[in-house]
Amino acid sequence: MNAPSALAVRVTRKHIEAEDICTFELASADGTPLPSFSAGSHVDVQIPGGLTRQYSLCNDPAESHRYLIGVLRDAASRGGSAAMHAQVHEGSVLQISPPKNHFALAHQAPRHLLVAGGIGVTPILCMAERLAATGAEFEMHYATRSRARTAFFDRIRSAPFARRVHFHFDDGAPEQKLDIGALLSSQPAGTHLYVCGPQGLMDAVLGSARAGGWDEPRLHYEFFAADVQPRAGDGAFEVQLASSGRVIPVPADRSVLAALADAGVIVPSSCEQGVCGTCLTRLVDGVPDHRDQYLLPEEQAANDQFMPCCSRAKSARLVLDL
Repeated sequence: MNAPSALAVRVTRKHIEAEDICTFELASADGTPLPSFSAGSHVDVQIPGGLTRQYSLCNDPAESHRYLIGVLRDAASRGGSAAMHAQVHEGSVLQISPPKNHFALAHQAPRHLLVAGGIGVTPILCMAERLAATGAEFEMHYATRSRARTAFFDRIRSAPFARRVHFHFDDGAPEQKLDIGALLSSQPAGTHLYVCGPQGLMDAVLGSARAGGWDEPRLHYEFFAADVQPRAGDGAFEVQLASSGRVIPVPADRSVLAALADAGVIVPSSCEQGVCGTCLTRLVDGVPDHRDQYLLPEEQAANDQFMPCCSRAKSARLVLDL
């Protein structure tokens, strides 16, 4: 994040959007226009304490004077969201990356189905506003635990496309809850699906879509968190550096990324959860145990790429292009 492309931004507004959710309005610290972005984009934010996290931009891409991000204070946070809520205030200066888009709209699609869960609404809302502006055919479904935890409720209800949005509250009546199977099966041929939210929701939606015959090019998604906790049965293995032949042991309780760093081999990383792709490394030999949410299923099956922040080995040794 200390690369020359990093941007210094000032927090011009911090606002409580819903229970445990704050938005942060960011403007260039030197007053210059911010780089342009498209719906679905995110920025990497360097957070007090040295962590880096990815947050989607949820304002109008036509705006160059500000970026708007939403942050959920997660009880299971490893420190990132808690620090944003407690330590970042109006006037704070942060370092961020230029916008990146790994979750772009397929504008050529005849119809778009947007599914958001919780704070995953941030890129989905930006997409809905863009699709409405271009006159595209779409519908949006937004699932949250309760009305009190629904960010941007008023913004959505007052939007010109409000009739296309369906809210689903976990504590609401049974008939209004999200029925994933029925929703997917009712879509016309050629519909593209976009989903962002908690991993459980995303796994359920994507799993149902794949089981229902949706082909992969019509599935669009972005994870910003993943379960990287050690699993029962995790064992030690070795990593060999292809350039030198050096062999580095990876203990059962350490990630490959951490073991490499312990040995003085630094691999650029960001999220350390297998969702951003920063540490993606070419795999030369060995059988990996893929645990990331970044690679597509067919990319994982090829076994020629590896995420050292979270993935492990099924073989005794992995040879990495390092």
